[in-house]
Amino acid sequence: MTSIRTLTLALASLVAVSPAAFAQDASTDTASSSTGKRFAVVGGAAILHPDSDPLPGSRLDIDGDIAPTISASWYATDNIAVELWGAADKFNHRVRGDAGKIGTVEQQPMALSGQYHFGAPDKVMRPFVGLGYYESNFSNEDISGGGDHVGLETAKGAIATAGVDFNINERWFARADARYLKGDAELRVAGQGTGEELTLDPWVVGVGIGARF
Repeated sequence: MTSIRTLTLALASLVAVSPAAFAQDASTDTASSSTGKRFAVVGGAAILHPDSDPLPGSRLDIDGDIAPTISASWYATDNIAVELWGAADKFNHRVRGDAGKIGTVEQQPMALSGQYHFGAPDKVMRPFVGLGYYESNFSNEDISGGGDHVGLETAKGAIATAGVDFNINERWFARADARYLKGDAELRVAGQGTGEELTLDPWVVGVGIGARF
């Protein structure tokens, strides 16, 4: 809950200062204007929260966590971009059952998406949507399994993105976004597949600061 409150406060602060900080003359170049800048990088933080019932009938619950994120985009046009996004560090999740905590697991997702940015390039606020493919690697599994090691295969699937950029000047912009990762991870015990899959399907909500080049 602390991580959720931290990210909520950061997002609230961003929204609170945006009317004053991002106000600019309509003739002034913004970070997304057509000035030959076709690359962008964004650094920030996000909270990842898996599905509340990842293995139906098991009464498992996997807590969310916050981690730094980074992305790099290439703009084919002012409206169409290709983005490589991922966690700069691992999300650490507590796994709980009926009796309380039964272990921990870490994951580090990355994704490649196509995006469409709405509106004219000189708008202060530019919403965008995206669709792509992601993989999330799991590591350092420490989950009780009757003495046998319990692990998770790499989750793979589709990722959908929605967000908005707040242009500050010709180079800098702020970003708030939400991502939905649709994919299952096979449960392995003692190195062997069990045929059971965890439906994690996490939401990833983040804020960040970006620059165009």
